[in-house]
Formats: sequence, C-alpha cells, structure tokens
Amino acid sequence: MLSVAWLVPSAPMQAQQYQFNSVQISGNERIGDAAILRQAGIRRGQPVSGGELNSAYQNLQNSGLFESVAIEPRGGTLVIDVVEFPTLNRVRFEGNQRIKDDALATLVSSTERRVFNPAQAEADAAAIAEAYNNEGRVAARVQPKIIKRSQNRVDLVFEIFEGDNVEIERLSFVGNRTYSDRRLRRVLGTKQAGLFRRLVRRDTFVEGQVEADKQLLRDFYLSRGYVDMRTTAVNGELTQERDGFFVSYNITEGQQFKFGDVSVVSEIPNVDAGVYRNIVKVRPGVVYSPTVIENDVARMERQAIRDGVDFLRVEPQITRNERTLTLDVSYVLSRGPRVFVERIDIEGNTTTLDRVIRRQFDSVEGDPFNPREIRQAAERIRALNYFETAEVNAREGSSGEQVVVDVDVVEKPTGALNFGGSFSNNDGFGLAISFAEENFLGRGQRLSLAVSTAADANRYGLNFLEPSFLGRDVALGINLDYAETNSSFSSYDTNRLLFQPSLSFPVSENGRLQLRYTAEEIEVLEREEPENGLTVADDIAAGAQWSSSLGYEFTYDTRRSGLDPTSGVLLQFSQDFAGLGGDSKFIKTTARVTGEKRILNEEVTLRATLEGGALAWQEGNNRVVDRFILGPSIIRGFEPGGIGPRDLSNGQNDPLGGNLFVAARFEAEFPLGLPEEYGISGGLFYDVGNLWDLDDVNFNGGEIVGEGGSFRHVVGVSLFWTTPLGPLQFNVSKALQSEDFDEEQSFEVTLRTQF
Repeated sequence: MLSVAWLVPSAPMQAQQYQFNSVQISGNERIGDAAILRQAGIRRGQPVSGGELNSAYQNLQNSGLFESVAIEPRGGTLVIDVVEFPTLNRVRFEGNQRIKDDALATLVSSTERRVFNPAQAEADAAAIAEAYNNEGRVAARVQPKIIKRSQNRVDLVFEIFEGDNVEIERLSFVGNRTYSDRRLRRVLGTKQAGLFRRLVRRDTFVEGQVEADKQLLRDFYLSRGYVDMRTTAVNGELTQERDGFFVSYNITEGQQFKFGDVSVVSEIPNVDAGVYRNIVKVRPGVVYSPTVIENDVARMERQAIRDGVDFLRVEPQITRNERTLTLDVSYVLSRGPRVFVERIDIEGNTTTLDRVIRRQFDSVEGDPFNPREIRQAAERIRALNYFETAEVNAREGSSGEQVVVDVDVVEKPTGALNFGGSFSNNDGFGLAISFAEENFLGRGQRLSLAVSTAADANRYGLNFLEPSFLGRDVALGINLDYAETNSSFSSYDTNRLLFQPSLSFPVSENGRLQLRYTAEEIEVLEREEPENGLTVADDIAAGAQWSSSLGYEFTYDTRRSGLDPTSGVLLQFSQDFAGLGGDSKFIKTTARVTGEKRILNEEVTLRATLEGGALAWQEGNNRVVDRFILGPSIIRGFEPGGIGPRDLSNGQNDPLGGNLFVAARFEAEFPLGLPEEYGISGGLFYDVGNLWDLDDVNFNGGEIVGEGGSFRHVVGVSLFWTTPLGPLQFNVSKALQSEDFDEEQSFEVTLRTQF
C-alpha cells in the first residue's frame, strides 16, 4: 500500500507565489537529484505558484518511481522527500501446473532489475487470471506478493491457485424448431462435458469462444437457406458449486428460402453476359446457400481472366420474395477500381517459411486486387492448422492505387509423437508407435513414421508429402512400407515391401487426378505347421516376386463444394498397369462410388456404397497375394478372406482370392436417445457382394471350391462410440446367404473411418 505525505496546504498555494534559492532532496538512493527536478518540472530561482507546486507533486507521484512523495516549502528552500520503490530482483510463479512458467512469463510486464511497481504487479496478476479464464478455469486466483531483500530489492512471487476446469454441464438452445439441440450441438466448437471429460478439453467454458460459436451457428443456418437466423442472446449460468456452466443460446430461425430467378447482367461493353450465365451452377428451386453464390462468383472471375477482362467485379444482388420464400439473384458484372497488390507482408512466422504462406494466395505482387481472393486466402491459411491465430488484412499502400496485404500469424506445435496399443479381431493386441509432423522444417511438408506390432502382423511405414511441388498445386507423395503377416485366416505367411511415389493435381472444380509408380515385392512363405494347400504351395515355390507398374486414380468429391450441404458424393476410379520390368504383367482396375444423405432434420444419415474391381492377368504367376481378398471393410460379417474361392486340399481351407469382385453396402446411422455426452449412436446395415474368377491360376491339383462365385447377403446392427482414442464401431451381423466353406464373423470391433 502506498503512503503519500502532502505537506503543502492547498489554500495558500493557490494565492501565493514561491521562489526558492535552493532545493533539498532526501530519500533518493538510485535516482539523482537532477532527474527528480526534471521529473517535477521545477527550476531553481524561478517563481512557482501553488498550482505549479501541486503539478510537481503529481508528476513525481505518477512517475511510477516512488512509493511516497512529500513536498514542503521552507522559506527559500524547497524540501522534497521521497521513498523509492525497490528494485525488482526476481519474478517467480508458484502453484501453477496447467500453464508453465515460460508461458506465464510472456504475460507479465514486471521486469527484473527494474523498478518494482505495485500497480503493474496487480495488472500482471489480472493478466494471468485471464489466461486461466480462457482455459475454462474461472475459479483461478492470482495473488502477487513481495519478498524483501537487501539493498532495497524485492522478489515478486505470483501465488496461483488454478482451481478446476469449469465444464459446460449442459448446452441448450431456445427458439430452434427445425433442428434439435443434439444436431446444433454438433455444429459448435465448444462441446458438452461427457464421459471422457478428463481427456477432452473442448468442454470448458471460454467466453472468447462464444462469438466463434455464434458464427458457426449462423453459417450452419445460412447454408440451409435460413437467411434471417439470429442469435439474440447467449446466457451462461454458473452452478452453485462453481464447477460447471449451463449455457443457453437463444436463436431465431426464421423461414427457409430457396433460389428464385437467376440472371447475369453485364455493365461492361463487349462482355457477353450469356457466356457467364452458362457457367452459373445456381438453379431455381434449390435451397439458398451463400457458398453456392461464392463459388459462382469465383467461376466468373476465372472466366474473366481467361477472356482478358481486367478488374472485373461480380456483385450478386439479392431480391427477397416474401410470398414465395425465394431469393432472386442477379449477378452484375462491372469494372472495379484499378487497384493493385503492392506487396504481401508476413509477420509472426518464426518456423514456417514465407513461401508456405504466400502460396495460399492466388494473387501476387502486381496483380489486380481482389477482396474475395484475399478472404479465401485467409481461410486457406487458417485451414493449414499451423497457427494459433491468422489475421489477414488489407490497407492502403504507397498510393491510392496500391494495397498492402498484411498477414499476422501466431504459430503452434505441429508435430506429434504417439505411443499406444492396437487390437483387431484377427491380429490380436499390438504396440503402435508413430511420429507425424504436419509442417516439416517449416516447409509445409508432411512427414510420418509408423511402427506397429501385433501377434500376427508387423508393419513399418514412412510417408512424405510435398503439397506444393515446384510451387504449383501439385502434391508429391512418397510412400515406403514394409509388412510381415502371420495371418490367422490362412496357412501361409507373407512379406511385402512397397515403394510408391506419386503426383496428384486438380483437373476440375471437384476432380483430382493422381499419377503413381509402384514397385512392390511380395513373398509367400511356408509355415512349418500346418501343411499348406496345394495351390498355395505353388505360390510359395515361386519365391519372392516383384512388380513394376504405372497407375492413376481419379477422385470426384462433392462433399464440401456441392449444392446441398446435407448430401455428398465421392467417386474413385483407379487403374495400375504392371509390366515395366518385374516378374508379372497385369492390369488392375478398381472403382468405388459413395453417396451420403442426411434426413429427418439431419438426425438420420443414409449412406450407400458400390464398389468393384477387376484383375486382367497377362504374364507371370497369378498368386493369391496378387488377387483381390475381401475383408470386413468390403463386406461385413466375414473374416478377412472369408468369402470367395478356396483350396481345401491337404485338409486346409485357404482363401485364394479372385480376379473379380463387386460389393454394395447400405447403412443408416441414427441417435439412440441416450444422453449425448455418452457419444453413442446406433446403425443398421445391409451388405451384398461376390468374389470370383480364378483364370490364369495354377491350381497344382488343389481341391477348389467357389470359383464361380455367388452373392453373399449380410444384415447387422452397429454401435458407434466416440472416445478419445478415436471413433469405435461395434458390428453384430448375420449372414442371410453364404456358402458352407465361408468363414463368418458375427462380431467385430474396428476404428471407424469417415466417409
């Protein structure tokens, strides 16, 4: 606490002039007399009024250098008595575990070997408490205390009581009629506390996240045509025990609008509006979405670049039709201002190279300035997930026709080292170690190393990806993989070595093409026991075989850029042509198409997949490891290799795979009515498929069954459980139609993969 002595009566100082021949200063040890006089603003021999003397006192008191100040005129002498603040010897933190000392040190402004200021210490304590509040620990308390040392020095200690995380016990909504609380909770970045509250950190209440969640809600409704949706209030109520929050969002949904008439108007001479109307994807009757309009604007701007039209601006003008609940859209093509990008300034990237950030911009220095492109670049920078925050702003440059784009980022760790266990129905328990770096050496490259061991399978893998090869939108990937299997569903073991470099690039708005080379060596190994089937024995005798192939894969994906946010389609088609050296020559073709649709106000998800493959063998040994062998990921209800042709010779039941397969999967996922914090939902599925054809296979006298193939039908139920280890899927199935020699598997646990 500060003690201030003010010894000059205020009334006489207002009516009296003072003139001092001398100034007597006492109490100062570090700060010289001349410095104190300069700070006070008093000069020897100059007349001083009472008001000026009061100002001198205020100047000294507000300097932050003195604990107390006293000024007293004694005849021709002005006496100034001060008590200096001590020197700050050391700053320490006690009681902190959640936030480390290094992070706390960046929050405080009290600096060692400088003058200690109690007001600054209090401000630092408030900043530390705010940091804990942002992590959901609103009960945290920070108390600054001083420990006196010799020579007028003190240690500053921040005593911290962190408290527990204040979790969100309940997230609710008021005013929502179309979408349930359950569906809207999935939209928010903040989550409701669940069974794994000790491991999940997104269920703590952070005031700064509220605005972000409000925007997420707004975007969700806008993309579904609810243009009048508003969040009118967000209420957070602390529980009586101060260990949880009840958070309620008051919203107004409004009516759903659809697109009405769509037109394109050109205000630029010699620019044909019809050309641009042909590339518009919006159609009347489709549910309104600003994303669809944004995509149309981007297409027209790209068309303008191809046509050599500079500074084209596309302004969507929206007209509401309240009676029909439609929105007419008129795209107005006009000439924008002649503004150029002068430069792009990047700050805050201590590890990430400038070029990694710059390549997220379609514009470079000297290009016409396009605000939409700058916004999209900002979104791409944030989507990299390299930065805690990323701000992109434009300001006026050296002239009215120049714009400077400022990029300010704060980096975050991008590497992960994981140790864990693995389990599968067929390979048993194992150890898994993986390292992944998403921003390798700050170059935006991805590097991952993985080692997994199980009772019946060992695997070692290295993956590298350069997403912008030669500075273009071309991804260079390198995959090196080695696997040893001792499978429980066959009488043989395998060793497999794979080297696969690839290049992938966009070929359309939703399409991407991958070109790859694959060098693969596979060896079928004999076990001491049991004895192998005759067909597999021939494959073992062939020894290690390697193939060299060129291939491609085309992917068409509308899940994020389609017209309907409640549905999406993923199509993949690939072929590999082997024969560039190696021991075999073949053409392998696979295709898969998956469609997904959310119905009943997006509470129920319907999903359908059609998949097939064909192997056209030309030269070499067509071995079991070269053909298609179907597992539960293709047709549920059977073990890996559980359907298709088999060799029953020597008392074995070896799966031989097949040159052809086709499968269809249909499933529905829905809530079970359990508390949402459990993270459990249910599903039903129906799978049908066939695996057949053993042309160009040397049976070696084996007893073959199922070569002609037959369709298997399976129904089942699923239980989906979201855990910190990943989303788990439990399947219980029943084969409605199968063969006597098939190997069924009525229960399985898998790590769920997302469509």
